[in-house]
Amino acid sequence: MFLLRKYKTAIFIVTLLVIAVIMFSYNLKYGADGSFFRKIVLEAVAPVQKVLSASVKSVSDAWLRYVLLVGIEEENKNLKNKINEFKAALILYQEGYLEAQRLRKLLDLRDDYNYHFISARVIGREQTALSKTILISKGAAHGLKTGMPVIAPPGLIGRLVDVSWHVSKVLLFIDENSNVGAIVQRTRTQGIISGAGPRGLILKYISKTQDVKEGDVIVSSGMGGVFPKGLLIGQVSHVDRQDASLFLKINVAPFVDFSKLEEILILASEENEIK
Repeated sequence: MFLLRKYKTAIFIVTLLVIAVIMFSYNLKYGADGSFFRKIVLEAVAPVQKVLSASVKSVSDAWLRYVLLVGIEEENKNLKNKINEFKAALILYQEGYLEAQRLRKLLDLRDDYNYHFISARVIGREQTALSKTILISKGAAHGLKTGMPVIAPPGLIGRLVDVSWHVSKVLLFIDENSNVGAIVQRTRTQGIISGAGPRGLILKYISKTQDVKEGDVIVSSGMGGVFPKGLLIGQVSHVDRQDASLFLKINVAPFVDFSKLEEILILASEENEIK
């Protein structure tokens, strides 16, 4: 009974088709005399044919829609692949543009000083609590020596402390073991810049009687013969006159963002020394 209910429509259509075929065969057998039966056959076949035509059309339309959807899905897949290719190319172009901008700044910096420079890339970092150093892609084979000053736009960032054949280590100014002779550009007051790790830099040994204020630019003094005079170091960010010591407590924000260093220049020698 369940099968009969489930396939009732199909059984009805098949029954109609069988009756139509029988009547149509009878009509062929008895010729014109069976005209009455021919009419019955036509009447019986018409709705069946209509149902069959509708079914065939529905199946045909469904197939066309499926083929169309498959085509659209394939087209979308191809378009997504193209978009991903364009995105990858755009990223490469953007990276190339940014690198060109950084290199342009390095070239501009070279034009500002009468020095022979050696360029290098940053290939490693050591940013621990006690040490702030970077590794660069040049060494003794390229003419580098321990103690050479290192710069990056817009100024001084440190010096070479360890040189191998093809790799060198740079001690950054923010390292607590770093000390550089410095001058307050506005007043020409001299002191010592020391690294303070995450706090940046500290300008030491400036008497409380000296005129130093926030915003003052700090440059290298040239004292000691290691660093050339006049290279940019940083800007005074805070001056504490309330400290009990004889000297001002001066915080200096470096001009260079040490976390973003990618290319640097090493000051090898003065131009007139290599001619």
